Amino acid sequence: MPAIDRLNEDVVLIVDDVPENLSLLHDALDEAGYAVLVATNGESALQRARQSLPDVILLDAVMPGMDGFQVARHLKADAATEPIPIIFMTGLTDSEHVVAAFAAGSADYVTKPIRPSEVLARIARHVQSARQMRQARSVLDAYGQACMAIRPGDGAMLWQTPLSRTLLQKYGGQDERRLVARIHEWLQVALTKPQPPAPLEIIGDEGRLVCALHGRTDEGECLVVLHEESNTAMTRVLVESFRLTLREAEVLYWVIHGKTNRDIGDILGISHRTINKHLENLFEKLGVETRTAAAAVAMRRLQQPA
Repeated sequence: MPAIDRLNEDVVLIVDDVPENLSLLHDALDEAGYAVLVATNGESALQRARQSLPDVILLDAVMPGMDGFQVARHLKADAATEPIPIIFMTGLTDSEHVVAAFAAGSADYVTKPIRPSEVLARIARHVQSARQMRQARSVLDAYGQACMAIRPGDGAMLWQTPLSRTLLQKYGGQDERRLVARIHEWLQVALTKPQPPAPLEIIGDEGRLVCALHGRTDEGECLVVLHEESNTAMTRVLVESFRLTLREAEVLYWVIHGKTNRDIGDILGISHRTINKHLENLFEKLGVETRTAAAAVAMRRLQQPA
């Protein structure tokens, strides 16, 4: 197969086991200026998709062996092919099959018999969106940003940058899907409110993961930016800024995060009475009288540039 010049042509992978459909679509797409790849079964579709990373995949829903729904789930489970928009081609117009297509990761669908003009219009729309998202991801990757796109309806994660994947693995552990589900739940509540939502904070052993809603794409996808705040780095700033002992800074760190004396004692492995003593000392050093005031002073300092 000849090499494809990704700078000049958008690439479409057609997956269908019916020669007549392949011929009709291939001719229409080729005439419209697309580079066209072809697969006649699920296994070869997955191989072609991983090798060439097409801009759009036209995927037949009903095929012998691995059907289109299975192929789509495999594509969405692979980090390399996850972002590629999938347009299902199906003669199955029952709502349950449409739902199944979107549940498997479809971005769109067309019904058979195929109308080339309709297919071309839908491909053009998704190619443009995919190109914009690919450019945005490239910029984010280049600058080491942690970002992910989530579809708010079903919580499907459509793409993520490498740093986002690293952070989700770190804070999700063996149950990364549960962490993504938690982020989705936060988004569902956040999107019902008129004001910008407060970030979601996930506490880990060595720090916390902060998730903030950056905005939404034209497709309605939610862009979530992630960043990690290290306990060690923050307590070091508190020690240096207010001349606290390390233990006093650790207590203040958890006060900022709304933990009670009992919670802090459990986290740090010290008695509640000792917590009170540390609080008295750090109140005096900060020149405040209450936990709320101490947290406010500390937060203002932590929000200042390093």
